Amino acid sequence: MTDTPDAPATPQANDQAAQQPKVTQRIVAQYIRDMSFENALAQKGLTGDLQPEVSVQVNLDARKRGAEGQYEVITKLNITSKAKESGEPLFLFEIEYAGVFQISGVPDDQLHPYLLIECPRMTFPYLRRIVSDVTRDGGFPPLNLEQIDFLQLYRNELQRRAQQQQAQKAAEAEQGPSGTA
Repeated sequence: MTDTPDAPATPQANDQAAQQPKVTQRIVAQYIRDMSFENALAQKGLTGDLQPEVSVQVNLDARKRGAEGQYEVITKLNITSKAKESGEPLFLFEIEYAGVFQISGVPDDQLHPYLLIECPRMTFPYLRRIVSDVTRDGGFPPLNLEQIDFLQLYRNELQRRAQQQQAQKAAEAEQGPSGTA
C-alpha cells in the first residue's frame, strides 16, 4: 500500500505530533546595553559633498538567565562610515542591543541555533529603527540597515570555528608529542 497526500494520518503519526512539545517564545524585555555614536564629521569640521562608504559588522551573543527558560540575546553592531574619496571617518556607531526571551519547547540540541537565529530576527526591526534615528539625529541621512541574514551568519560562524579547530589540530600535529624525556 502506498501513501498518498490525501490519506488520513495514522494514529501513530498523530501520537508523535502530540508528543512533540509546542515551541513558545515571548520577548520579556528589550534594551540598549551599550551605545556610542562618534560624529567625526562635526568634530573635524569636514565640509563639502561627501559620499559615505558604510561598513557594518555584526556579532551575536546569548546566555541563560537565572529564571527558568529565560535567555538574553545580544546583537552587537559596529558601524563605520568613511568618505569614499579621502577615507576620512565620518562617524563610528557601536551598539549592543539586548532582548530577554522566555522560551519553552525547543529541544536542547536546537536551542543554540534558535537563540542566535530566531531571537535576533525578532529584535532586529527595533535595532534598525534605533540606528536610523541616531544617525539622523547625528546630522547624517538616516542609515536604514538592510535585513540581516542571521541564518547565514550562524552558518559562517560554524564554518569559521571548524576551520579554526582544523588549523589548531594541524599545528598540534606539527609540534609532535610534548613532554617526552
